[in-house]
Amino acid sequence: MTIQVDTREHKSEWERIKTQLDGLGVDYIRSKLWVGDYMNLDNPRVIIDRKKDLQELIGNVTQQHERFTRELQRAQEKGIRLIILCEHGEGIRELIDVYFWDNPRLHMTRWATKDGKPCKVLKYPRATKGESLYKSLKTIELKYGASFVFCDKDETGYQIMKLLEIREDGK
Repeated sequence: MTIQVDTREHKSEWERIKTQLDGLGVDYIRSKLWVGDYMNLDNPRVIIDRKKDLQELIGNVTQQHERFTRELQRAQEKGIRLIILCEHGEGIRELIDVYFWDNPRLHMTRWATKDGKPCKVLKYPRATKGESLYKSLKTIELKYGASFVFCDKDETGYQIMKLLEIREDGK
């Protein structure tokens, strides 16, 4: 198998994943991909879009919603099965785990002055909750046919290789 890797993958992330793929004996080339980050040249209908963690996914479905939606639509229009591989780790092994995830930003505080006295207030009072993120991701699955897979950073290369071996019929 030869994997095409998008040239826009962050350098430090790519170096880490490259080391893993080299250890697995996987061949790869680097060039710009139309959608996603990793594609098997023998099966261009399955593409992986890698996310470093749930916070990046939150950014995609909230602040970068329009750009992310356009990418999902491009994949869907071309019959591409887009797999979003999230390297969150920390107990997130499947999509349902996101529902129960406790976003650490919900507990971050900062000092402020209230009624002339210093006090701690929430730094991100409107941070996305796991339940809300889960619902957004399920909607994306249903509307665009994308799927979500989760792994630890030390198994990303293996997961990429395993997921790109999937045939167009999903097996």
